[in-house]
Amino acid sequence: MASSYRRSLYFDNAKFILIFLVVFGHVISPLKGNDDFLFSLYSVIFLFHMPAFILISGYFSKGFNKKGYFLKTVKKILLPYLIFQVIYSIFYYMNGHESTLNFDLLKPHWTLWFLLSLFSWNLLLYVFARLKWIGFVIAIAIGIGIGYIDNVGSYLSLSRTFVFFPYFLLGFLLEPKHLKIVKKVKNSTFIGFVILLCTMLFVGFFFPKDGIPWLLGDTSYANMGLKGLGSGLLRSSQYLVTLIVIYGFLAIVPTNEFKMTEIGQRTLYIYLLHGFIIKTIQTIVSDDVLDEVSDHYLMLIIFSLGLCILLGNYLIQKYTRPLIELRL
Repeated sequence: MASSYRRSLYFDNAKFILIFLVVFGHVISPLKGNDDFLFSLYSVIFLFHMPAFILISGYFSKGFNKKGYFLKTVKKILLPYLIFQVIYSIFYYMNGHESTLNFDLLKPHWTLWFLLSLFSWNLLLYVFARLKWIGFVIAIAIGIGIGYIDNVGSYLSLSRTFVFFPYFLLGFLLEPKHLKIVKKVKNSTFIGFVILLCTMLFVGFFFPKDGIPWLLGDTSYANMGLKGLGSGLLRSSQYLVTLIVIYGFLAIVPTNEFKMTEIGQRTLYIYLLHGFIIKTIQTIVSDDVLDEVSDHYLMLIIFSLGLCILLGNYLIQKYTRPLIELRL
């Protein structure tokens, strides 16, 4: 019981840190072009934060073959996606982002790709879970191969579904004993910080300005300016590097309980709601003002953290639950 409780705290802490990185990454996204440090930080965040989130989601999908699980995923994942896809369509029209009101349920708005892909990953488990580690190798091969297909992109979130599926499947295949190894390695926290620091330095010196699309996984190699078989080798290297960075992140996640730990249980609320605030600010605040705050790093961190605390509040959960969890 104590071990299970400690593991729960560990994952809640991990999810809180990751949802903070999601929000912070979106806050600094329009600012990174004029600040090299923010660009490097943004690149490191987008290298691993969603893959780590996806891996954890896969870890908690082990009951996929239980009775009622499919209907549960429809209710908790697919229906909220459809609801928020409609809401975002109206929101983008009202704030001037879209000139016409268009309800396209098959091309997810902004962050909603994750819900559509998450639903697809749960379906893919019905095939790949039986193959176990051989299935993981096949998933990597598909993730690499999908990049050679030019017309696979954000439609139905197909590209991201297959590019990021290996992380989900790996999470599904991992057992508690594997995660214990991460924390039991001698000086694991120190090793984790070294990995993250080295990644930051490497990205700062060598990562190209036009390399961001590789981290997003939503388009083909050709659309990112590369052709030929060598493109797949680059994605293979990306998989390896990302897994190493995820290991570094998991190694530094604490297992103790903090005031913010509970918010890790409400990450879906923050994920679905923070975009409305950030996009509204970007609409009403001029580019000049955004440029002025781009080097105020502490203020950007505090704002992102405050947004997580606000949207992860129990009252927000209480009054938005009918939309997000479809229950009163």
